[in-house]
Amino acid sequence: MNTSTMSMVKNLQLIISAIIVILVSFVYGFNPSKILPVVFGFEVADLELKNIFRAIMGLYIFLGIFWIIGTQKKRFWEAATLSNILFMGGLAFGRFISILVDGVSNQFLIGAILELIMMIWGLYNLKKYSTILKS
Repeated sequence: MNTSTMSMVKNLQLIISAIIVILVSFVYGFNPSKILPVVFGFEVADLELKNIFRAIMGLYIFLGIFWIIGTQKKRFWEAATLSNILFMGGLAFGRFISILVDGVSNQFLIGAILELIMMIWGLYNLKKYSTILKS
């Protein structure tokens, strides 16, 4: 495998994660009063709730940007991959707890499975490509 192909394979998990998380951020925070009732079926009227969803949007956007930076700057790749593993794992963990406590939501079950896959893929990449883990 040539260096360019290896780099693309190594970075693909971060790129896919970044694109999805940045797009989801706009669902949560761009206009929560209009979008969230349609997508999730609940009203967002309180200023504080709008603020929370916009803060989530900012967090998602900046994590996505960090993951993209990790694909471009070698020195940030391991930190970006580790943060992605923790982020995806944390989301999946929370969703699986919710499934156990609250019941199954088909909308979020798919998300939980995809987040778990991204976490495992990130762990695989970190093990395969990390210089820190090999030293």
